[in-house]
Amino acid sequence: MAIWAIADLHLSFGVPDKAMDVFGPRWSNHAQQIETHWKAVIHPEDLVLIAGDISWAMKPQDAIPDLQWIDKLPGTKVIIRGNHDYWWGSLSKVKSILPPSIHAIQNDAFNWQDVSIAGARLWDTAEYRMGDITEYVENPRARKMDESQESPEEAERIYDRELGRLELSLKSLKKDAPLKIVMTHYPPLGNPMQSSRVSELLKKYGVSICVFGHLHNIREGLELFGVFDQVQYVLTSCDYLHYKPIKIR
Repeated sequence: MAIWAIADLHLSFGVPDKAMDVFGPRWSNHAQQIETHWKAVIHPEDLVLIAGDISWAMKPQDAIPDLQWIDKLPGTKVIIRGNHDYWWGSLSKVKSILPPSIHAIQNDAFNWQDVSIAGARLWDTAEYRMGDITEYVENPRARKMDESQESPEEAERIYDRELGRLELSLKSLKKDAPLKIVMTHYPPLGNPMQSSRVSELLKKYGVSICVFGHLHNIREGLELFGVFDQVQYVLTSCDYLHYKPIKIR
């Protein structure tokens, strides 16, 4: 078996008016690209980590077509919430609509064979910035879909709350697991990599790999993230990966 990761699927089968092509030509027919690459490399016995922004749906019932699409792809899938997963309410409601091959993490951990996986969404923080590695998309509809409304002070309050949720999840990790993985939606540290509140938590709980997404329209030719403090940090936004799941073990 192998472990794969890909984030920010941004599916819209239940809300077709939110297609991702407004974010540029690289997003044209992106779901078909994901499906083609996924089926080419992932087997039924594999594990796939999806670090948030799964569906543009606003309501749980509108997310079901997207979840069913993921369910039909090979592998066992593990998901966390992204900032655009507005359909994601309480964990019990999420689990009530999840197909059998998809498992959600929220304030807990998921154990699979010799792997224990924790996760949390995180949020924007003034602790580090990412704007210099991404390209701006000039499109009014794209801006409306992607805009954030909170003040810097409110963003930091949300971030602090997410740190608490991350630690709750980390405490649920299987202590004797040979491999501990964390999924976050927002980046857990900056680039170039320096110590952050999240990186200190991952080191404290013995995490080996952290996968995350959220960053889009990355400038070409940049070498991003890597190993820091014995933790491997892997950016898995699907457009950054050219819609190809990345093998992490």
